[in-house]
Amino acid sequence: MSDFPIVPFARSDPLSVPAAYRELRAKEGIAKVRTLMGDEVWLVSGYEDARTLFADSRLNRSHPAPGQAARVSASALLGGPQGDAATEKAEHDRMRRLFVPSFSARRMKALSEHVGVLVDERLDHLATLTPPADLHAELSFPLPVLVICQLLGVPFEDRDYFSGVSARMGDATDEALGMAAREEMGSYMADLIERKRHAPGEDVLSDLAGELDDDGKIAQLAGALLFAGHETTVNRIDYGVLLLEANPAQLALLRADPGLAGAAVEEILRLAAPSLHGLPRYAHDDLEVGGVTIRRGEAVLLMPGAANRDERVFADPDAFDLRRPPGDPQLSFGYGPRFCIGAGLARVELEAVFGRLYQRFPDLRVAVPVSELPRAEGRITEGFAELPVTWSGTPR
Repeated sequence: MSDFPIVPFARSDPLSVPAAYRELRAKEGIAKVRTLMGDEVWLVSGYEDARTLFADSRLNRSHPAPGQAARVSASALLGGPQGDAATEKAEHDRMRRLFVPSFSARRMKALSEHVGVLVDERLDHLATLTPPADLHAELSFPLPVLVICQLLGVPFEDRDYFSGVSARMGDATDEALGMAAREEMGSYMADLIERKRHAPGEDVLSDLAGELDDDGKIAQLAGALLFAGHETTVNRIDYGVLLLEANPAQLALLRADPGLAGAAVEEILRLAAPSLHGLPRYAHDDLEVGGVTIRRGEAVLLMPGAANRDERVFADPDAFDLRRPPGDPQLSFGYGPRFCIGAGLARVELEAVFGRLYQRFPDLRVAVPVSELPRAEGRITEGFAELPVTWSGTPR
């Protein structure tokens, strides 16, 4: 067996990205590594290489011969190939046409005031508690869940159920567990879509249920949106609080000027890397990039968390800087045809949180060292299971 480095590289600090990614990028650019499953893949940790490959139509989620595909992990969602090589592009294009209008910039702008109200309600509730309180349970988790539930038309009272299913879907160590949870989520969404046909509401699922009879495909994508629509934003709220606390001068700027919330969110998105799992893609044809030839069928592992700290693109890349000059956008939502359709929604939620949190709780601080925070280990999204915070005096 070749002695390629094994990824993901270990890190001692959850707020950092291991220096080994930068060292390998500087030494080899796009480099061959071995996954924990024992398979060889091309690791892409450079910004320009990642952006190029995100947009390359020859690189896809499906594999031309799935039985021969390298695997990154045992995850049912991101561990290996997904979809059929013959139909992937057509299905992807069709589903984006159906869902993208629901997440348009116009709709997100219209939604922003409502999200602000929801944030205020969560902060009002937080203010009634005696510190320390778990910010994860009181804000980071319920807010994104409530927003995506309202947008899709999923009952908020089902949150504990589908959160449990989501946790199993995101398991990175047990493929059978993840696949079963994925099927369960699909069944749940299909049942919900059927109910929408008989009692439609003002929501995305009702709109789609009235237009389509392909419940399986709708349910699958809606389930993925429900998973991604709360899991990733939950983590970014937690990580944003931790990154701001770790950079008190930047926090002081935000506290003094909540109009900097947008800049704070972009830095949070760029620097927060709850998971180092990466995004697997498979070459459908030979292609050359970054001085290497990737052969048909070979696996490519895109690492946005490392690419977002590429020193060739971002000056002082590990610094959290609200005054960072506008430039190349971070890649946390991908790039090109597969750019995340929920990016606008995530930004609306995060800006609402960080434009308000420190205005209401000026001296909010994490109650325990980062090293003592319980992690959501063994999941592709990772993140924290709790975030105890405290404050002094009466919130504003």
